Amino acid sequence: MIANGPGEEISPRAVCAEVGVKMPTLYHFFGNKQGLLEAVMDRGFDLYLAEKEAHESGGDPIQDLRDGWDAHVAFGVANPGFYTLMYGKVVPGYSPAAQSRPSQILRGLTERAAAQGRLVVSAEQAAAHILVTNIGVTLRMIILAEEDWELSRSVREGAIAAITGTGTDSSPRSIMHLALEYANARPDVLGQEETAMLSAWLRRLSDSQ
Repeated sequence: MIANGPGEEISPRAVCAEVGVKMPTLYHFFGNKQGLLEAVMDRGFDLYLAEKEAHESGGDPIQDLRDGWDAHVAFGVANPGFYTLMYGKVVPGYSPAAQSRPSQILRGLTERAAAQGRLVVSAEQAAAHILVTNIGVTLRMIILAEEDWELSRSVREGAIAAITGTGTDSSPRSIMHLALEYANARPDVLGQEETAMLSAWLRRLSDSQ
């Protein structure tokens, strides 16, 4: 029902009639309508995370952020019913427990990037910046029923530039962060040890600004 009518209200009675059970059965297993919807959300996040885990990490947390962004948008566009239930139903002060699962993965990537000295904001702020912009782009595509991958890539790169300090700012600190990002995104050019050494020098110079 959710897949056939993304964003539409779901009737517990209609669900029971479709399955062939009485309302007390639904209450027995799920407590109420919200419990049923949360179970469906869990299923949506299971499918989403299974798709994300199918993509192997290349070892670069910033590139993993890019890949994760694209996977997030692709899942939402392909599964608008699940996605609007997972991220489009807003209740002030309430966050479904299942949302914490992909958020933890995202936070793990930003923490790795922070440990490499590649962020100009905290790992927590970086994860929040990526998540809110990623959701916004995905919901826009769903609402308009129109894919816009050029916009997605543009917003993605803008978000990454904001958290890594590699935007249009021409200050020495920004230039050093740009070099830091460039080197770590291409460790095969200098080699792993040389890239690590260059990164350490650039971080030291950046910290002195």
